[in-house]
Amino acid sequence: MPANEPRKTKADRREAARKEAERLAAKQASTERRNRLVILVASVLVVALIGVAGFFIWKESQRTLLTDFEGARPAASTDSGGITFGAGAVAGTTTEGAAEVQIYVDFMCPVCGTYDEVNREDIRTMLTEGDATVVYHPLNYLDQYSMGTNYSTRAANAFATAATDAPEAALDFLESLFDNQPAEQTEGLTDEEIATIAVEAGVPQEVADTFANGIYSEWVAVASDQARNDGVTGTPTTFLDGSRWGTQGEWSEPGNLLEAVRAAG
Repeated sequence: MPANEPRKTKADRREAARKEAERLAAKQASTERRNRLVILVASVLVVALIGVAGFFIWKESQRTLLTDFEGARPAASTDSGGITFGAGAVAGTTTEGAAEVQIYVDFMCPVCGTYDEVNREDIRTMLTEGDATVVYHPLNYLDQYSMGTNYSTRAANAFATAATDAPEAALDFLESLFDNQPAEQTEGLTDEEIATIAVEAGVPQEVADTFANGIYSEWVAVASDQARNDGVTGTPTTFLDGSRWGTQGEWSEPGNLLEAVRAAG
C-alpha cells in the first residue's frame, strides 16, 4: 500500500468485499444466462433439424412406383394406382372426412364378380350417404388366364379411360363389366364388346372407341406392381382406412362392409 494512501477501515474492506462478491455473482449469472441461451438455441436447432429430416423421410416413404411415372395415367388416379369415387359416385372425387375404402379387383377374377354382386348395393349406399370415399384399383393379375388376349389389362384400361373421359359413367361401367364377366381360361370379351357394354352404361361412343388404343395399359401394369408392393397378393382385397379388412366369409355377407365403414366413420 502506498505510504500516502489512507488505511482502509474494517467497514471499507467489508464493503469492498461485498461489491466484489456482487460483481462476481452478476458475472456468474450472466454466464449462466448465456449458457442457457446457447443450450436453448441448440435444442431448437436440433428439434428443427429432426423435424426437417423426419419430413423428408416421411415424404420419401410416400413415394410409389407411380410417383414419377411418365406414361399416360388416368386423370382420376392416385399414386397408389387407385381411382377415387366420392359422394356423387363420380370418378376423381372424394368425400372429405369420410372413411376410405380401397378395393383391389381384376375384371377376369370370378371371386371379384361375386364380391361386386354381394357388396354393390352397400358400396352405392356408402357413397350416396357420404360414409366413404371408395378407391377402385383395377389390376392385371389374371392376364395369363385369358388365352393370350390380356383381358384383365384391356378391361382395366377401358375402366381407366372411362374414369378419365366419362367420370360420371365410370362406376356404372365397372358394374357392367362384372355383370358381363367372361370366364377364366377364355379369350374374354373383345375390345368391341367392351365398348358396347361401356356405351350401354352411359360412356359416350367416342370415348369407348378409344379403348382399343390401350392408352392406360402401361399404367395398369405399373399400378399392379404397386399393388404387389403394397401387399396385395390376390383379388378381391379390401383396405379400410389403410388396414386390410374382411375375409371371404365377412365380405360375402351383405351389409358387413357397410357396417364396418360406418363403425370406422
